[in-house]
Amino acid sequence: MSITRRRSTLLATLAAAICSSSAASQVPYARIRDAARDPGNWLTYSGTYNGWRHSALDELTPANVGGLRPAWIHQFSNTQFQSEATPIVADGVMYVAESMSAVVALDVKTGRPLWRWSRPMRKDLRFIGHPPVSRGVALLDSTVFMATVDAHLVALDARSGAERWDVEVADNALGYAMTVAPLAVDGKVIVGVAGGEAGIRGFVDAYDAVTGKRAWRFHTIPAPGEPGHETWKGDAWKTGGAPTWVTGSYDPELQLLYWGTGNPGPDWNGDVRPGDNLYSCSMLALDVRTGALRWHFQYTPHDTHDWDANQTPVLVDATVGGKPRKLLVTANRNAFYYVLDRETGEYLHATEFAKQTWAKGIDARGRPILIPGKEPSDSGTLVWPSLQGGTNWLPPSYSPKTGLFYVSVREMGAIYYKREAEYVAGAPFMGGGERALESDEAYGAIRALDATTGKLRWEFRQHTPPWSGVMSTAGGLVFGGSNEGWFFALDANDGKPLWRFQTGGLIHSAPISFAVDGKQHVAIATNNALVVFSR
Repeated sequence: MSITRRRSTLLATLAAAICSSSAASQVPYARIRDAARDPGNWLTYSGTYNGWRHSALDELTPANVGGLRPAWIHQFSNTQFQSEATPIVADGVMYVAESMSAVVALDVKTGRPLWRWSRPMRKDLRFIGHPPVSRGVALLDSTVFMATVDAHLVALDARSGAERWDVEVADNALGYAMTVAPLAVDGKVIVGVAGGEAGIRGFVDAYDAVTGKRAWRFHTIPAPGEPGHETWKGDAWKTGGAPTWVTGSYDPELQLLYWGTGNPGPDWNGDVRPGDNLYSCSMLALDVRTGALRWHFQYTPHDTHDWDANQTPVLVDATVGGKPRKLLVTANRNAFYYVLDRETGEYLHATEFAKQTWAKGIDARGRPILIPGKEPSDSGTLVWPSLQGGTNWLPPSYSPKTGLFYVSVREMGAIYYKREAEYVAGAPFMGGGERALESDEAYGAIRALDATTGKLRWEFRQHTPPWSGVMSTAGGLVFGGSNEGWFFALDANDGKPLWRFQTGGLIHSAPISFAVDGKQHVAIATNNALVVFSR
C-alpha cells in the first residue's frame, strides 16, 4: 500500500476513534432482502431489491408535507463535480458517496461526520463520456462497498472507514471506469462498468464480499463461439461497448439479477458494426450464483443514437391479460415504456411515454419498426429524443398504493451527426455526435404511468429537462427535483404540487426517506451538499 493510501486509511480510522459513533451497522443479506419491512432505514440503492424506490413510511402526507423544513445540511468536500449519489441509511448512520470516489459516514440525527474515506486518484485518470461521479455505495454485514472511478472495488469497515480490501476491476487506462452504486446480494457484491464512449468491452462482475475474490464475470459483448456473437462483424466485438453503469435489481425468489446495458461502440457510426450488436441496449437476466445468462431482451437493436438501456429495472407482480405475471417494467431512454415477463423475458407490451420520431411503433416481438432516414448523417439528422433520451439513468419509482410508475421525462430533440471512428485505446471512440435543440421547446416532466400498460395518468411539467430521480411514499407523495435547484413533493394520485424548497444547487440525484426516533425524514443530494428534511 502506498504512503498516500496508508494516510487515507489512517485518517479514516483516527476520525472514528476521535468521534463517539454508534455501534457498527450489521446488515446481513436477509435484512436487505426484507428491507420493505424496515422502512426506517434505506439499506440498498433503490431502497429494496425490486427497484421500487418507494418508502413505506406514511407520516408525511398531502395534508402535512407543507411543514417540511431542513433538519441539517452536510457540505461535501469534493465540490468540483455535482453529486449524483443515493445515500444508504442503517441504524443511525448514513453512508454517502462523493464525486472522485470518496465516502463519508454521518450521524443521521445531526449530520455530524463520523468518518471519511477518499481514494487518491492517478494524474492521468480517464473518464470518457461521463463525469467522475459515484451514484452510491452498498452495505452488507459490517462492510461498505465503493466502486471507484478508476475502476477499483473497495471494501471499508462500516464503523471506521478503514480499508478491508481493494481489487482492480478493470484497467482505467483503457477507458474503464465505475460510477455505479454496487449491489450487495447474498455474500456477493455486484458491479458494472462505464466507458461506452471509449470502446470498452462491457461486463457485469460479482465479487466475494469477504475476500474480494471475483466470483464470476458476464461479458455483455459475446466472443467468438458464444451466443450472440453472430450479431457482430469481424473484430468489432472487441470494442463493442455495452457498458453497465447503472445499478440493477434482484428477485430473491428466482435468484435472478436484472441489469441494463448501454450503447454499442462507436456510438453514432454503425457502419463498422452491422447487425443487432448484442447485448448492447438490452436487459439481461443473470443467475446470481453463476453469472449465467437466463434471458435477454434488446430494446434498441443496432443503436446509433446512444440510447443506453441503463435504467433501473422495476419488478412488479400484476395481472396481465387475466393471468398473474411476474413483470419487469422500464421507461427506456429510446422513449418507449416496456413490460416484460421477468421469468422468461417474454415481451408483453410497449407504449410511447415521451416524444419520439425514429420508430412507427414496436412490433409483436418487441422490435422497433424503424422510420427510414433517421440515422445520423454527415449533414445532420433531426430526431427525438436527444441522445440524453426520453429519460436517462434517473431512477423511477413504483407505488403499490397507486399502481403507478413515476418517471422523470426529458422532452428534447437533437441533430445527430455521423463521423469516421478509429479506435485508439483509452481515447474517445464515438463516430459522431449531436447538437441538442436547447430551445423553448425543450422541457421536462414527472409522469405517472399505469405500471402494466404505460398509459399516462398525470403529468407535472417542469421548465427544463430534469436530471433528478423520484421517490414515492406510502403517505401518498412523490418527491423529485429540478435543474433549478427545487426539491418538491407532489400528490401521488394526481400530480398536484404540494411543497417545494430551493436547495441552492442543481439536483442530479434521487431522494430517499428514513426515520429518526420514529420521525420520517427525507434526504436529497444537491450539487455539492446533502440536505435532510423533517417536520
